[in-house]
Amino acid sequence: MLHPTSARSAVLPAACPCPRCDLLVGLNGVHVEHVDRCDGLLVVTVSSSPAPTGCPGCGVVAIGRGRRRRVLHDVPGITRVRIVWRQRVFRCGDADCARKTFVEQIPSLVGARGSITTRAIAWAIGQLRREHATIAGLARQLGTSWKTVWRAVEPELIKLAEDESRFEGVTILGIDEHVWHHVDPRKRGPKELTGMVDLTRDSSGKTRARLLDLVPGRSGKAYAGWLGERGDAFRKQVKIAALDPFAGYKTAIEDTLDDAVAVLDAFHVVKLGTAAVDEVRRRVQQDTLGHRGRKGDPLYGVQTILRAGAENLTDKQRSRLAKAIEAHPAHEEVFVAWQCAQQLRSAYHQKDLAEGRRIAEQVLESFHTCPIPEIARLGRTLRRWRDAFLAYFTTGRSSNGGTEAVNGIIELHRRLARGYRNRHNYRLRMLLAASGLTP
Repeated sequence: MLHPTSARSAVLPAACPCPRCDLLVGLNGVHVEHVDRCDGLLVVTVSSSPAPTGCPGCGVVAIGRGRRRRVLHDVPGITRVRIVWRQRVFRCGDADCARKTFVEQIPSLVGARGSITTRAIAWAIGQLRREHATIAGLARQLGTSWKTVWRAVEPELIKLAEDESRFEGVTILGIDEHVWHHVDPRKRGPKELTGMVDLTRDSSGKTRARLLDLVPGRSGKAYAGWLGERGDAFRKQVKIAALDPFAGYKTAIEDTLDDAVAVLDAFHVVKLGTAAVDEVRRRVQQDTLGHRGRKGDPLYGVQTILRAGAENLTDKQRSRLAKAIEAHPAHEEVFVAWQCAQQLRSAYHQKDLAEGRRIAEQVLESFHTCPIPEIARLGRTLRRWRDAFLAYFTTGRSSNGGTEAVNGIIELHRRLARGYRNRHNYRLRMLLAASGLTP
């Protein structure tokens, strides 16, 4: 029952004209008639003041035909809140009007056919954006169903996603892909989604990454197609494009972003160096012992040490590394590969960008001639990406780090939702969570 009577009920004068009642619950355009609290539910009965109303069809002053009760879900507090709106019903005074009867509308209170108040929708969007909430959790708090909440929230998110102003001022663009589902692509479409991220720095030089869009597929075609849809104004304002070492993305940048400088992500470059050391270690392990690494094998025991930065090693770790290298003459090859990876890594750790670039140029000139095949292959790869590799040192340390941070937010929200089945809903939710709907 929506209006239980109890000793705790607070009764106010019907249609109270003073603004105090409006401020009491923060509802614009209506007056509070009375408030009832019982069994963990707060019921606020409201109505609008009587006033002449014109027919929306013909404009003739309508005739009042009483009121009807409309129950709305409102922002919950300590208890759930229900708004009972005594909505006015009218009949058109023109006999020739096809409208006949209609009801009053107060957009500031609720949508035309909605059951969740406007401010509750704004609250729900805020919870999804800032508090890592889920639709199911919000539905429990509002005392309604998942579909009811999403049908109220979705139109607002679509409206924000279609606002082209959110693409303004993007001067640094990042790109990366992730897997959004693990079922048959024939049922749910491509598993991979390519994400475009705004990495533009603020006035203090800090990057505040935000997701701009998610498009299906992992290819240069998907990236180039999205860039083409943005228009010339957007493409001309992008000056730096950070990317992973994937040729498809680089081709898209060269074909569509004429004024942008492609920058190879520092994390992935260092990862390539670490992967080369791992490959050398596994090959030497197999050549010397005839099997892959096992507990007690010298190289197997230092595999994590070989992946760490030299400056982070303790004396004990250095001693273990030296002991493993000295265990067999062939292990010297692993040590040389590790030193090469450390040299590559040191280029990004120099405080002086000029010194970092000098080290990077040394890497480009020497690695491809190394007798260790894995290091030589790494050197050839870096030479193919020479301009993008060196651009890190001329663009103020631009990288794809903010893009990886956005991917972390995406992973969190996908886990909270226990996965998604609808890519449209997934895109809207991730844009909201990763600040993509905020200009």
